[in-house]
Amino acid sequence: MIKTEYYKDLTKMNTFGMKVKARCFMEYDSVADLVDIEFEELARPVLHIGGGSNLLFTDDFKGTVLHSKINFIEILDDSPCHSEERVSCHCEERSDVAIYVSVGAGVVFDDFCAWAAKEGLWGVENLSYIPGEVGASAVQNIGAYGVEVKDVIHKVYCYDTVEEEFVNFSVEECEYGYRDSIFKDPEIKGRYIVTHVVFALSREPRPRLEYGHLKEAVTSPENGDASIERYLTPEMIRRVIIKIRKEKLPEPSVMGSAGSFFKNPVITMEHYQRIEAAAKAEHGPDYKVPHYIIPSDTPTVVPSDTSYCHFERPEGVEKSPMVKVPAAWMIEQCGWKGRRSGGAAVYDKQPLVIVNYTGEAYPEEIIGLERRIIASVKAKFGVDLHPEVEHI
Repeated sequence: MIKTEYYKDLTKMNTFGMKVKARCFMEYDSVADLVDIEFEELARPVLHIGGGSNLLFTDDFKGTVLHSKINFIEILDDSPCHSEERVSCHCEERSDVAIYVSVGAGVVFDDFCAWAAKEGLWGVENLSYIPGEVGASAVQNIGAYGVEVKDVIHKVYCYDTVEEEFVNFSVEECEYGYRDSIFKDPEIKGRYIVTHVVFALSREPRPRLEYGHLKEAVTSPENGDASIERYLTPEMIRRVIIKIRKEKLPEPSVMGSAGSFFKNPVITMEHYQRIEAAAKAEHGPDYKVPHYIIPSDTPTVVPSDTSYCHFERPEGVEKSPMVKVPAAWMIEQCGWKGRRSGGAAVYDKQPLVIVNYTGEAYPEEIIGLERRIIASVKAKFGVDLHPEVEHI
């Protein structure tokens, strides 16, 4: 069934809680419903949303907002290769047998994580409690605690609204980068609507505990036998991840936000050394600037503290190492942590997050705070911050 509403209030459909409306809102329950939509006749522009967890609506939406309610989770096959996937499957590269799980685009991503953990399937436990839906996760390439969703995606199935046919993309064809994919390419953005995603999970234990203090948290005495890694389960790790996220990030239902607002910048080693020298002069010779060195022989899609990122080496430094500096550290050093600006604020527990502090913030207040943060980081560090959140 297709549900159509006009001048739909989107306040509860974006985690920032922006009080905006859509001229037309359409929600569909199945692939058959999606095919029945006359895309050429829709009010323009057309925007397909998931849980609205990475969006900042800057005004009322003048076109059509689409939302999927395709909701299913299905194990395809316990064998190394599902019959339809045999040509492109890379199971021979895996250390264990992949379990292929097909998940509808409208499934809440954390519901999928909870289901996988309960089933004893490894792969998405580190991504627990990230807001949003499965379809949007494949577009955004969500990531946290050392894992990106691309690490477990096998194929993404879509409806091509131009050719009016169903297509699928292998993980390589999705061209995943740091919070990026082919689906965000301006030339084709909006053309492909995700219907379902096939994930490659595992029944064999493969905990990813390299991020920060995650291993220490998972193997703490309060977890009992979990202090021995071979006794870990996806549910144990999921519980720890949820606890960490709740301690660091605001609940969207309590205080609106879109999670991490800015991308972590990658700069040259020379630039980093200037920042380090200034920080030591300000805080003392023993002060340590948090950073992640990217080796000189690393390609431009590189591992980082939480995921991968795209970056370009400036001309003349092609063979030099690059350095990733946390945007949160820069923002805090500029004195923004916990500061308010109208109804907007920088979250007092995580400066990378801008929040709808009063619940009544206007888009202009969020944008104004964003611009002031960018300007102050540029002035102090000479670094350009770029938003991770999509402005609509």
